[in-house]
Amino acid sequence: MSRTLPLGRSVPLPTTRTPALLCPIPRAEGRRRLGVGEDLPFCGEDLWTGYELSWLDASGKPEVSGLRLRVPCTSPNIVESKSLKLYLNGLAQDRFAGREEVRKTLLADLGPVLGGVLGVELLDLEELGAAPNSPLGKSLDGLALTVSQYARDPVLLRCLEGDARGESSAKEDADVAETWHTHLFRSLCPVTGQPDWASVLVAYRGPAIAPESLLAYLVSYRCHAAFHEDVIEQIFLDIQRRCRPRQLTVSGHFLRRGGLDINPFRSTEAAAAPVRRLAR
Repeated sequence: MSRTLPLGRSVPLPTTRTPALLCPIPRAEGRRRLGVGEDLPFCGEDLWTGYELSWLDASGKPEVSGLRLRVPCTSPNIVESKSLKLYLNGLAQDRFAGREEVRKTLLADLGPVLGGVLGVELLDLEELGAAPNSPLGKSLDGLALTVSQYARDPVLLRCLEGDARGESSAKEDADVAETWHTHLFRSLCPVTGQPDWASVLVAYRGPAIAPESLLAYLVSYRCHAAFHEDVIEQIFLDIQRRCRPRQLTVSGHFLRRGGLDINPFRSTEAAAAPVRRLAR
């Protein structure tokens, strides 16, 4: 894969719109490693936010805009992030009649690559800063924790009552509803080995998860190499398999690179990914 993707390679900046730069990555590759088939155990989408979109108007004057892409988790492909950055940079010297022409162009170019229905919004720059800027729920980061595991280890997850799979909390009246977040999350890019920093949010209803175990588990991704989307799906599946919540939502708010951030959102409930603009 690393031989065909632009990620990790020196690539010249395009001087015009070039859809051929866009590199699809089949979701099936990552999901096969996760043990997930076509019948997905979650709903959700990937919310991409772009901060560096620019083009020329009909008279040659530069225009700038924020970009929001919503890619359903049912789409057969994701798009490699550096290839998307290169493609978007190629628009900088192209002329368009207005924002709607830019939006339709993005839809026409990205739709076939992703292979699914795509939501595309162009935003005023002020709108980028208007989203809620604080995470939901309680922070895990202040918990006292002795850590020695930095490779993904789902066995670290345990419920407060009974064994790690939560059999003793099977009754619905024993359920709790909690939302936790951490800013300590790091994983690695599977192509370059560079760190991917994120804030991760976990919301669930079901047997109470020991918060120290949840933090230890999330910290165990520190040297785990996978794409953002695969990471969040793996977290969702591990919590679902180990703790058996009745409802579960996991979202990752990854630090942006090159003017793009990716926020995968997976849930047992059919819902749109919330728009949040966190401190980093």
